[in-house]
Order: sequence, then C-alpha cells, then structure tokens
Amino acid sequence: MAKRVILLASGAGSLAAAILQAHKTGQNDLEFVGLISDKDSPALDIARANQVPAIYIPMLSDRTEWDRQIYEAVSDLKPDLVVSVGFMRILAPKFVADFQVINTHPSLLPLYPGAHAVRDALAAGATVTGTSVHYVDAGLDTGPVILQRQVEIELEDDESTLHERIKIVERALIVEVLAEYGRTGKL
Repeated sequence: MAKRVILLASGAGSLAAAILQAHKTGQNDLEFVGLISDKDSPALDIARANQVPAIYIPMLSDRTEWDRQIYEAVSDLKPDLVVSVGFMRILAPKFVADFQVINTHPSLLPLYPGAHAVRDALAAGATVTGTSVHYVDAGLDTGPVILQRQVEIELEDDESTLHERIKIVERALIVEVLAEYGRTGKL
C-alpha cells in the first residue's frame, strides 16, 4: 500500500510541481492526499491540476488557533509523511512531534539556517553551498539531515542567480528522496 503524503507550500510551488510530475511519470509510488498552503498561492493551483486536494489555511492573528487548524487538517488526512516544500512557517512543536515531517532547505545544513540562506552564504564569502533535505524538529532547520547536494558558487552569482541554480538541484534532490521513500518506506 502506497504511503500517504501531504505537501506544505507557501509560494510558486515549483518543488510541489516537480514532486507531482515525478509521481505522474512513475518515479515515486506514493499517494498525495493533500497540499496545504498558508497563502492563496500558485502551489494550490498546481495541486488542483494534479488532482491533489488543495487546502488553504490562511495565517491568523491568533497563532494558536492557526496551529490548531493546520494540525486538525493534517490529522484528518492521516499522512505517513508531511513534506514541507517552500512552506515559510515554523510548525508548532506538537505538530512536529506527532507527524513525520521533512523539509527542503537551500543550504548545506547546519550552515545558513533560516529564511535567508542564499544571502547568508554569499555574505559569508562561501565558495560552495547547496541544498538539504532534513527532518523537521522544533528548532529552525536543526533536524537531522537526510541527504544533501553541493552547488558551486560562481563569481558572477548574486542572490537571485544562485538561488535559481540551487532550486534546480533542490527539486531533483526531493524527488530522489521521495522516490526512495516510496520504494522502501524509509528516509
């Protein structure tokens, strides 16, 4: 029986699109039971186009209530795995304790955690950065790393060009991790 997977996304949905395209072409044997977004984002349209239930849970001024809503929505879908793909919210400690959650991040963790990883790598004068898939815990990008890939920083790179090159590697990396998970049930 295929593992049940939920995607969490906040933006354009390029990672979700890569995952769902890989699913369409038989690269993973998973059941995508929902995509949840905290924004009315293009990721929701990508989910709908791939016949994946699209769930919009806008951020509330009462963070505790939002945490409860997203917890209940995920719980109702009974996932084996929750995959954060460009979801720009920190999940509540109870959420990450009760669900198996992984995330993609545009750096070689533990280097450059947080929302500005690409900018931070450039500011530090790094010559190499990359992307990581890691378990999500209660910290900020502190969970154990599952798999990483390096990306060389070129002299002419700025934040935008480097981030675009990282995204290409990041999409391939999450597709690879989920293909393995579909085959073995392990990360």
